[in-house]
Amino acid sequence: MPAAKSALPRTALIAGLADAILILVFAAIGRDAHQRADVVTGVFSTAWPFLAGAAIGWLAVRAWRAPLQIWPAGVGVWIGTVAGGMLLRAATGQTVVLAFIIVALISLAILLLGYRAVIALVVRARRRSRRS
Repeated sequence: MPAAKSALPRTALIAGLADAILILVFAAIGRDAHQRADVVTGVFSTAWPFLAGAAIGWLAVRAWRAPLQIWPAGVGVWIGTVAGGMLLRAATGQTVVLAFIIVALISLAILLLGYRAVIALVVRARRRSRRS
């Protein structure tokens, strides 16, 4: 079995955990910005729709196949996170307003696509340095 193939499940697990942690960070920052109490359980109650949306995004684009790629994995997870999160928030009577949708789109793009972009740049730089 090639080394790249055997590392894939571990990479997918790490990427999935990174996505979940960054979604929790998004929820924590939002709760702090709005001075909401009950930090620990509050973060999870804010984050769960987005975590579920991320899981849907992972499944929809089969992100585990190339979890660190911006396209399609990163974009699919990002769109799934925001769309699924907003739909679940609306379905459970939580607030969904245009300003929040815009903030979520931008913030989660920076978080979920940002780390993938940094990894892509590092990998590209390493490949160039090996060729030299």
